Amino acid sequence: MQKETPPATTEHHENDAADEAQSVFHLRKYAGPMVRIITVLSVIWALFQVYVSSVGVMETIKTRVWFFGFLVVMIFLLFPASKKERSDRRLPTWWDMLLIAASIVTVVYFLYRYDIYAASGMHNHLDYVFGTLGVVITFEAARRAAGTVLTILALVFLLYNFLGQYVPGILQTSSFGLSRVIDVMWWGTQGIFGVILGVASTYIFLFILFGAFLRKSGFIDFINELAVALTGRSSGGPAKVAVIGSGLMGMINGSGVANAASVGTVTIPLMKRNGLPGHVAAAVEAVAGTGGTIAPPIMGAASFVMAEFIGVPYREIMLAAIVPAILYYSMTFMSVHFEAKKLGLSGLSKEEIPNVIHVLKRRGHLLLPVLLIVVLLVDGMTPLYAAPWAMLAIIVASWFRKETRLGFREIVEAVEDGVKGVLTISAACAIVGVVVGTIALTSLGLTLGNNILMLSGNHLFLVALLTMLISILLGMGVPITASYIITATVAAPLLVKMGVPILVAHMFAFFYAALSDIIPPVALAVMVASGIAQEPFSKVSFAAMRLGFIGLVIPYFFLYNPALLFHGGSIAAGFISAILGVIAVTAFASSFSNYLFKRLNITQRLMLLAAGVLLIFPGYQTGVVGLVLFAAVILWQKLTLRSITAI
Repeated sequence: MQKETPPATTEHHENDAADEAQSVFHLRKYAGPMVRIITVLSVIWALFQVYVSSVGVMETIKTRVWFFGFLVVMIFLLFPASKKERSDRRLPTWWDMLLIAASIVTVVYFLYRYDIYAASGMHNHLDYVFGTLGVVITFEAARRAAGTVLTILALVFLLYNFLGQYVPGILQTSSFGLSRVIDVMWWGTQGIFGVILGVASTYIFLFILFGAFLRKSGFIDFINELAVALTGRSSGGPAKVAVIGSGLMGMINGSGVANAASVGTVTIPLMKRNGLPGHVAAAVEAVAGTGGTIAPPIMGAASFVMAEFIGVPYREIMLAAIVPAILYYSMTFMSVHFEAKKLGLSGLSKEEIPNVIHVLKRRGHLLLPVLLIVVLLVDGMTPLYAAPWAMLAIIVASWFRKETRLGFREIVEAVEDGVKGVLTISAACAIVGVVVGTIALTSLGLTLGNNILMLSGNHLFLVALLTMLISILLGMGVPITASYIITATVAAPLLVKMGVPILVAHMFAFFYAALSDIIPPVALAVMVASGIAQEPFSKVSFAAMRLGFIGLVIPYFFLYNPALLFHGGSIAAGFISAILGVIAVTAFASSFSNYLFKRLNITQRLMLLAAGVLLIFPGYQTGVVGLVLFAAVILWQKLTLRSITAI
């Protein structure tokens, strides 16, 4: 029986996780009074956002401006201007203090002038001065927190507003003056303070805070123990633990990178000890962790943006994501199973497996807040109201057992961890507002869309293929939310023009934006997993692409069969499609792993590949043929094994 983790050990893990997060994102570690100042600012910001997002009343754009003010101040306090700067210090640099002062003055000026401008519709000279300063501050904050790739991309779009008339070919457009650009980017609701930052200030902030409370209560340890108890004894058990653990965590934190970092620190060493090659262990965790972005109920931050974009309740996004998430994790689980069987790996010993009942007794109460938020969302409560109730439920549920109890200090630490977790993704949402504003101002999206349609000859498959490539390319080195927003603005409307339902089109773009975390050359989830496993990035990338390749096919499942999203058909049709989809991904996983009950020959691999393809297309005939092919390979392998045994 596995030993119980004492409270001190759990606390140690939490501290390690916080330290690891700071090292990954290069956050400063202050000493002295600044530690308390950061904590106080974090608590004030969190209380303000919870209030205005749920029960408070404030004009929308002013809420976003307040959020922006807190955001950039915290970024300039916590993110160094250069990677060469020492992370441990007592005070910010003079440059940071200057930027913080400029940020505060700019935000205060906006709040003072906005009502006057809204009433008169006229700007004065200072409006453009402070607007220009605000845009510069946004770029510097994004450079520090969201990275240079996204910042440079946004800069290219910003310059396009001024230099569009000099761009040759189909992308040539009219150029705009500084006043017009600043009016859109800073003072309007299509630029920095657009719907994207609005989603960051509400849904994203609240649910990252919710995840921080769950982590502080010991939920990660509970998930890992539960996964070991459920699958640890089977062949390749530790790898399956990674899949289940990452799947369960992904339902809550909605981040592939965070998923790989938190669960991977436990599962990757466990897989290696069990005999799985290090690069494969890292690839399994990266692929499994990435699925967290598409796993309801929380999913990735981009899912909240999607709900706002297409104007549907969030529960419809949740419902649509259920089957794709099941297919993704079924594919990953079966790929791991076949890989373990092929390598002849056994499971963990009986002594290493905790009792399921014992695990549930110790920490099963931590599931109550998760169940509550699912019930509230399904019942129709908006996420903005559900999240605060769920956070309160975590605190109450944690008091059921001494080892999970959250006191005042732990609650404050959870708030601070959550605020730090918000910074990178919110900075990305702010800077991507420049991209969206440019697309709106220059009609770039319409121009690109029309030319892509001409290039594809109005053929759905070619449009889908180009959408996939755009999503993947834009996702390289760019946060998933930013990648989805750009793709949803440029490429998803093309699918809608081809007759694809809007929800299906946006899910298609969202899925590929999420998968960019395992696609080289950047592949952030692979980068984190390879670091934990201490394996070469290139080797892990290749293994992750092989294990996760089927994930690239799944969006085509629901593109041609929207019933998989419970869209455009009956519930029964959705369930039948889901069952056939699980069989299809199993066939794909077996074919790519070159193993079913034993190694496959080339004919069997091709038959399974054909079965998978046929099962994804809607229709009675294709489904029957796919099932027959799959059953034929099973029978063929069973008969071969029986004849070998008889000999």
